Amino acid sequence: MLLIPAIDLKDGHCVRLKQGDMGQSTTFSENPAAMTRKWMDAGARRLHLVDLNGAFAGQPQNAAAIKAILREVGDHIPVQLGGGIRDLDTIERCIDSGLRYVIIGTAAVKNPGFLKEACSAFGGHIIVGLDAKDGKVATDGWSKLTGHAVVDLARKFEDYGVESIIYTDIGRDGMLTGLNIEATVRLAQALSIPVIASGGLAGLADIEGLCAVQDEGVQGVICGRAIYSGDLDFAAAQARADEWAQ
Repeated sequence: MLLIPAIDLKDGHCVRLKQGDMGQSTTFSENPAAMTRKWMDAGARRLHLVDLNGAFAGQPQNAAAIKAILREVGDHIPVQLGGGIRDLDTIERCIDSGLRYVIIGTAAVKNPGFLKEACSAFGGHIIVGLDAKDGKVATDGWSKLTGHAVVDLARKFEDYGVESIIYTDIGRDGMLTGLNIEATVRLAQALSIPVIASGGLAGLADIEGLCAVQDEGVQGVICGRAIYSGDLDFAAAQARADEWAQ
């Protein structure tokens, strides 16, 4: 079970939002590279970056911070980035800069042809982020709920060749109310590609709950507010997950 620390970037700083609201952000560090080092030292095996400004602007905006993070990481662990990735040129720049995976969210739902091209051109590097509420996919920074069922879209994107799916329950994100493990497992069972859980991670009980179902196809979990607030000790949680796997 991969525990993946999230570094959400806003104006060059490391922040956390509540329910995707840019107006409700808490700054945890003004030095994202130092935060990167902290999570690597705690045993992180992958990092999850979100360019929040980029998500709203439609193209990445935190280039300097991302560059500093990648310099800190070197070739030690893979890094994935989401937020404002809407065209093939941006994907190419991301991968050339040292990012292992790019995460396509809203653009995958609104422009599936673009996603198909991306998977064809950059196979093995494309992750789709599906944000959902009550089983329906949301787009545009969670502001618009579509009529698309999560499972149906995920199956279509699997056929395109995406590497994995990050599934976020947006009703829970940033709220420390617990992961929606049941919905995550349902999605993982419907697919043959891995699913990464996200949204609402509250503590060690959630990690143990995920470890119990990892054989269903749940590869990992994005760790956000809980590791910044201290509700989850990242190093201890990864150690517990490793014990479970033995």
